[in-house]
Amino acid sequence: KDKDAQRTYYSGKKKRHTVKNNVVVDEQAKICLLTPTCEGKKHDKKVSDEANIRLPEGSILYQDTGFQGFALEGVTIIQPKKKPRGKELTTEEKAYNREISRVRIRVEHAIAGVKRYRIVKDRNRNWKKGFRDLVMETCCGLHNFRLNFRPWHYDPVPT
Repeated sequence: KDKDAQRTYYSGKKKRHTVKNNVVVDEQAKICLLTPTCEGKKHDKKVSDEANIRLPEGSILYQDTGFQGFALEGVTIIQPKKKPRGKELTTEEKAYNREISRVRIRVEHAIAGVKRYRIVKDRNRNWKKGFRDLVMETCCGLHNFRLNFRPWHYDPVPT
């Protein structure tokens, strides 16, 4: 076995071999954008930077704190407040973060909808070039197809 290839996909944080994709989800939890599959140890922001994501001007992007510093031209970024080192968040900041979480839960639901297809979350030993991307694209497509028949109902996104 090629030790270098294995080392590339090993995540010290998760203590296993992992892969990663980033997704952009719309208000109905449909996946609109999927980044190419890369090694799991790569930082979320770096994956997004390398994917060269483009969104329509005037879009609003809700992102988590793993994307600190990620910005797109003409796009409003809304991100939770991080707790300052050695201090606590104020009540207002906690309420603000809670409002953001109410919108961002759609992303988590979409990811869970993709992981419903076990080939995404279970161990996969197929090393054919492009196979992981094909699996993710297929499962994201199936998730979106399923939403046509069983849509999730969310409160409107606050503006």
